[in-house]
Amino acid sequence: MIHRSSKRFRRLAGVALAAAAAMLIGSGAAMAKTPLVVYTALEDEQLPVFKKAFEAANPDIEIKWVRDSTGPITARLLAEKGNRQADAVWGLAASSLLLLDKEGLLEGYSPAGVDKLKPSFVDGAKPPKWVGMDAWASAICFNTAEAKAHNVPAPTSWADLLKPVYADMIVMPNPASSGTGYLTVSAILHSWARRKAGPTSTASTRT
Repeated sequence: MIHRSSKRFRRLAGVALAAAAAMLIGSGAAMAKTPLVVYTALEDEQLPVFKKAFEAANPDIEIKWVRDSTGPITARLLAEKGNRQADAVWGLAASSLLLLDKEGLLEGYSPAGVDKLKPSFVDGAKPPKWVGMDAWASAICFNTAEAKAHNVPAPTSWADLLKPVYADMIVMPNPASSGTGYLTVSAILHSWARRKAGPTSTASTRT
């Protein structure tokens, strides 16, 4: 035989447990964040900075990075064309974005302030399929100690790098897999093609 007060206690305890469970479920729902899968070729040291700033402005979203060099990221996006895994692409070479757009993998979007950017930093489509975020400027870094040890003169132009004296002495990222390497070679070739028009820069865009 159960005492009336014991029955009441059990009823109150049941209500309390149910309320606690509801609070936990509600709390979990409030804390849950929408994952945003971002494919990127940005440098590792840049990712925490962008993630912190983006999530501070969008507290209900959590960035999930998939990071690699430009070549592998581009190849992965193309391979996943029929089963897309990325929600966004951030920090990929413009040359790769042109290829992805050709394959119909990009959706147009006009971010705030896009009208203030230079035309060379924005896709010509309306809305644009890609928008530039930074630019690279190529330069020759010359190791004076190694040059002295091997009696090698300092180059004075990009064309000098074709001279036999520099054979097997040039180091750079592989253009076949690195966006930086590819854009460096591409920028040099375009600069040479335009040299009759006057001095040009070798700046390249990443979006």
